[in-house]
Parts: sequence; C-alpha cells; structure tokens
Amino acid sequence: MPVRRVEVSFTGPAPARQVARASGVSEVEADGPVLRCLVCGSFQPFLEALRGHEVVGFDSVPAPAQAIASTSAD
Repeated sequence: MPVRRVEVSFTGPAPARQVARASGVSEVEADGPVLRCLVCGSFQPFLEALRGHEVVGFDSVPAPAQAIASTSAD
C-alpha cells in the first residue's frame, strides 16, 4: 500500500486526536494549527477525520523508506 507523508494547516488548532483515530493514520504530530502524519492506503478515513475543521493548506508527498518500514512493522 502507498504511504504518504501529509501536512495540513488549519485556521484553528489541529484536530490531532480525531486524526490519530482514523484508520491507516500513524505518527500524528500537531504544532498549533499544523498537523503532520503518515497515511497508509486510502485517504478516505483521514479526510473524514478532518470534517468540521477548516483546512487552509494541504501537502502530501511519498513517505521516506524508513517511515514505510516502520509503518509495515506495526
């Protein structure tokens, strides 16, 4: 499954707890309005966790090999 490193910026505090509960999401980090995490496979559960929060920035890149290895070991 593809693994992506994602960074999302919000108008308010990042919903880290909601995102961390989403299927396929790991390594969630929040710094004020910015959230970073890994998404493995479908983005749908991740996107559903963002519902109700205004997104002002979104970036997704392939995860580094070491992140993919740690995700598949879980």
